[in-house]
Amino acid sequence: MIPAGRITSIWRYPVKSMQGERVAEAAIGELGLHADRTWAVRDVELDATTSAKRLPGLLWLTARYADAPGPDAGPGHAPEVLIGFPDGTEVSSSDPDVHQALSRYLDRAVELRPLPPLERRDEYRGPMATKTDLRTIFGLEDDEPLPDLSMFPVRKLAEISRYATPVGTYVDAYPVHIITEQSLATLASLAPDSDFDIRRFRPTIVVDSPSTAAHPEWDWCGGQLHAPHAELQPLIPTIRCVMPSHEQPELKRDKEITRTIAAHTRRCLGVYGNVIRAGRLAEGDVLHLNPPNRTALSATAGSGAATMKRAVMRAVSAAMPSGKKG
Repeated sequence: MIPAGRITSIWRYPVKSMQGERVAEAAIGELGLHADRTWAVRDVELDATTSAKRLPGLLWLTARYADAPGPDAGPGHAPEVLIGFPDGTEVSSSDPDVHQALSRYLDRAVELRPLPPLERRDEYRGPMATKTDLRTIFGLEDDEPLPDLSMFPVRKLAEISRYATPVGTYVDAYPVHIITEQSLATLASLAPDSDFDIRRFRPTIVVDSPSTAAHPEWDWCGGQLHAPHAELQPLIPTIRCVMPSHEQPELKRDKEITRTIAAHTRRCLGVYGNVIRAGRLAEGDVLHLNPPNRTALSATAGSGAATMKRAVMRAVSAAMPSGKKG
C-alpha cells in the first residue's frame, strides 16, 4: 500500500440539499456516513424527492439534529431535525407546520419526508427524467450536448433511471463522495476569480494528498482506501451538476464554477465510492491506498461490457422523453 493522504474534514447533511455540518468523527457503513441525509424534500406535484438542482433555495436552509443521532438512525428511523430559515426562524421536523413553512419559502408545494424503510422501495421511485430535466440539472443551453454518463456502471445506470435516489439513501448515486484539496486547488488556479469553496461540492470527506497529480483521487478509482478503522472503495469520477454554481450563504452565484469544470475536467470533480469495511472515520485519519489493477481495468473496458454500456446509454437516451411542451 502507498500513502494516499490525510482526512482534513468530514461532512454530514441531515437534510438533502440543505447546508451540511462538519463533524470531527463519524461512524460509516454500507449506506454511507451515519445519519447522513435522513430527510429530504419531496415535490408534491412530481411526487418525487427533489433537491437544490431544481430548487436552489434549499441551499440557504440550515439543518441540524435536535439530539445526537442514535445508532438506529437511517432508513425508517429519521431523528428529529431542526430546519433554519434565512430570517432566523427554525422549525422542527416534528412540527405539523413544517411542510407549509417549506412550501411558503420555496414557493412550491413540498413536504419534508424521512428516509423510508428499505422494504418500501416504491417510495424511492421518481418520474423518469426528461432531456429538458437533464439540461436544467446540468445548466445546459438548448444547443449544448447532454453530459456523458458512460462512467457509470450499467447496474448503477439502471438504478438511477428507475429510482429518484438509490434505495436506502437520499444520496444521488453512491454513499461516499471524496474530494482532495489538490483538485480544488487545480480548479481554483484555472479560474482565479471564482471561489471553489468546499461547501459548493458537498463531499463526505476531504483529503490532503501528497500526490503531485492535478486530481489525485481519480488515480484511486478501482483501488481501496484504508483508514485506521474503515475501508472505502473509490469507483468513478463524480460528474457535477449545476448546484456548485448556485448562490448560498457567503458564496455568490458563479456560473464560471461549472463552466471551468466542464471545460477542463469533463464535468467531473472528486470521486464516488462505496464502503467495503464499516467502522469510523475521523479528521486527521491517515489513508493508504491499495492501488487499482490497471491491467484488469483496461481489459474490462475493452471487453463486451463496454459495448453493452454504450448500447444501454443509447437505449436510455432514445427512450428519454424530451420534456418540451408542445
